[in-house]
Amino acid sequence: MTTPGGATPLGRRLAARIARFGPMTVADYMAAALTDPEAGYYMAGDPFGRAGDFTTAPEVSQMFGELIGLWCADLWDRIGRPDPVWLVELGPGRGTLMADALRAAKAQPGFLEAVRLALVEVSPALRARQAEALGPAAPGRAPIWLDHAGDLPDGPLLLIANEFFDALPIRQFEKTAAGWRERLVGLAEDGERLAFTAGPEAPALAALIPQGPREAEPGGLAEVCPAGLGLAAWLGSRVAGQGGGALVIDYGAARPSGRPSLQAVSRHRSQDVLAAPGDADLTAHVDFGALAEAAAAAGARVQGPVIQGRFLEALGIETRAAALARDASAAQRLAIQSDLERLTSAAGMGEHFKALAVTQPDLDSLPGFA
Repeated sequence: MTTPGGATPLGRRLAARIARFGPMTVADYMAAALTDPEAGYYMAGDPFGRAGDFTTAPEVSQMFGELIGLWCADLWDRIGRPDPVWLVELGPGRGTLMADALRAAKAQPGFLEAVRLALVEVSPALRARQAEALGPAAPGRAPIWLDHAGDLPDGPLLLIANEFFDALPIRQFEKTAAGWRERLVGLAEDGERLAFTAGPEAPALAALIPQGPREAEPGGLAEVCPAGLGLAAWLGSRVAGQGGGALVIDYGAARPSGRPSLQAVSRHRSQDVLAAPGDADLTAHVDFGALAEAAAAAGARVQGPVIQGRFLEALGIETRAAALARDASAAQRLAIQSDLERLTSAAGMGEHFKALAVTQPDLDSLPGFA
């Protein structure tokens, strides 16, 4: 597959880099396309909502963020109501989820007074949107912004990661009759267009492949997210040692399919992955099994994954929808029902998205995971 390397300014720079230094990993390509300081997809614009490139669950309905806020407040109560406690979101988008969560969490006495807010966000443009959203939602409790989760100050934490892991860079490996090769991004024969190419055969690559995909037949493909596994291990160690928990919601499966899942999305439509680096979102399915293993190996208790629809129904989303509809107009009731179905049904986000809880080891039977 080939596309013009010069389709975007970033594409031209990447083509020049490849011409000089050779092919790059898919992970390096993703990192550049999403977070290049000058032209990365997330660094300048606002990609969310109907007018953007994709719509996340918090943008579908306030019910999503409200239920997560109540889940966090309940978890705070279960871990002994620590004060202070860090309430953290990774990749907070426009700040919609956190604003809804804080509004709902007022129902738990003492929770907001104990909370210290931290947002992990690299985009200056999105940080500005988050500040606008959270000003009214958390008066007197301005968040701190961090570039990396590892920069978070010590203390118990309640962490939310909604559609964050899917955007972390992945590496791709192809199974051949002789072993594994890494899939790379290089140049086509004309020296200008970006193209996928296979790296050299290397027996040592097998050590990077999870056990299931490692047994694939020739032609199979494995995707590994080193950044995601590192973050899951950090989360596991952090909550095991300092208390608290994390809620991860994303799209993916308990085990990888053995097929490529890397995709590009622009204006709510799929695009060629190499067509417009910097102008399209790049994501890949989350391997929840691998995340769970990494967090558990670091000492945490892991619950799930469960499908998003079942998780939200267990938290009471149908009851919340009925409450919102009670004083709504006919048109608003139809919209509420449509949003409910989009979040919970198999035809919407209900089965494709999963929820995973990573907590201190003495917790069990959390809401949504029983």
